[in-house]
Amino acid sequence: MAILKIARMGHPVLSRVAEPVEDPMAPEVRALVASMVETMIDANGAGLAAPQVYVPKRVVIFQAPPERAPKDIDEAEAFDHTVALTVLINPEIEILTTEMEQGWEGCLSVPGLRGLVPRYTDIVYRGYGLDGQPIERRARGFHARVAQHECDHLDGVLYPQRMTDLRDLIFESEARHRAEVEAARQKEKANA
Repeated sequence: MAILKIARMGHPVLSRVAEPVEDPMAPEVRALVASMVETMIDANGAGLAAPQVYVPKRVVIFQAPPERAPKDIDEAEAFDHTVALTVLINPEIEILTTEMEQGWEGCLSVPGLRGLVPRYTDIVYRGYGLDGQPIERRARGFHARVAQHECDHLDGVLYPQRMTDLRDLIFESEARHRAEVEAARQKEKANA
């Protein structure tokens, strides 16, 4: 296991479609996943895709523990935000609804920024585990957001490309100021 270097926005590995993994049980896949887990934990991330560590293969890991969920998450978005560490090899996502919800996202490959990103609220993801066995889970809310974000990396998509308004792309260091202005607006609205 090793902590791997994380590719940042602009590197070509992040803009290409990743290649399928031929054998999910191969020792090199297990070693890659172990290093990805160590890297994700070291970087305090909620997920990581192989292209983010310069490996253009269809492998993602993610978790959605309660402490990773945004503080201002609403009830619908919070559904099932306690997902344990998941390893998905050759994942596919099936969208179950046309409903989308805006939510704040960050990315280890886009350090220091956050963006308001629309995501489908109800999905099923499928793939294979390190044991070669199929995995299929339904995900909603924050769980669905994290899975979609990580799988986007496998198709060369970073979250700013999903945003509908780049005015909602902010530096993390300025998020507090934005939240204060939004809270004041809400209070003003309520008092009107």
